[in-house]
Amino acid sequence: MTTQGTRPAARGIGLGLAALGRPGYLTLGHGDDFRDGVTVDDLRARTHAVLDAAWAAGVRYVDAARSYGLAERFLGEWLAAHPGRRAELTVGSKWGYTYTAGWRVDADVHEVKDHSLETFERQWQETLAALGGPPDVYLVHSLTSDSPALGDDRLLAALARLARDGVATGFSASGPDQGAVIERALALTADGRAPFRAVQATWNLLEPSAGPALTRAHDAGWYVVVKEAVANGRLTDRGDVTGVRAAAHAAGTSPDALALAAVLAQPFTDVALSGATSVDQLRSNLAGGAADDLPDVAEDPEAYWAGRSALTWT
Repeated sequence: MTTQGTRPAARGIGLGLAALGRPGYLTLGHGDDFRDGVTVDDLRARTHAVLDAAWAAGVRYVDAARSYGLAERFLGEWLAAHPGRRAELTVGSKWGYTYTAGWRVDADVHEVKDHSLETFERQWQETLAALGGPPDVYLVHSLTSDSPALGDDRLLAALARLARDGVATGFSASGPDQGAVIERALALTADGRAPFRAVQATWNLLEPSAGPALTRAHDAGWYVVVKEAVANGRLTDRGDVTGVRAAAHAAGTSPDALALAAVLAQPFTDVALSGATSVDQLRSNLAGGAADDLPDVAEDPEAYWAGRSALTWT
């Protein structure tokens, strides 16, 4: 697959900016990582430092979204400061959620979902302005079974026009029914009713249920990006999954590196996102490790997603 007409799509580990572009997120220990400051300037500097480290390490996929605070703006400023790098990067972003926290960690509502045509048209212009140009991949953010997007012919036609301009359109999926949503979207695309050729979904050692659907998406030629590889921090040194800790120790690596290696070992994976909020975390994510003898720690999908929903923004 190519993006933006001719640019090769990146493979391997990518950098996701969900936890870098705003002061609050629902990753274990996120608040502790930001004790040195959460002003806009603080987070801009932190984001640019992690982007620099990722670039130096060979990371060539960067993922943002309209609802990730100022992530798109921070990324656009970094790209403007390094104009030679854009041609070697695959940049993905997402629309459909609006950031509403007002730079507060204790906000009652951090983001509001709306998959209407009007939101797409507004946020596409906002994305262009923030990034300084079009992303290579543009996704409906968190497409779930209750979203009207897959039945909105006007929206699908607008996305098809974007796809004809060279942007890889698609969606991210979340929740225990993400596999079913991917299957429905695949059927619509096969029938010519949807223009999708990219998907981002959760797959990790605790929640592998979307694997069969992601395999079918990959076999159909879609670009597959896997998010939440470390399960919002549960599959790191901060987590409590004993089996993963033991397997990582036996492999001579860290739990987060093992978790990302497991994702990269899946035949459907094009990109596995690191959600690192510091250079040290990024380096740990990139350390690699053997993906054999992986522990069977999979949870019931309903229980996994209920637990994720209960996480606290810090």
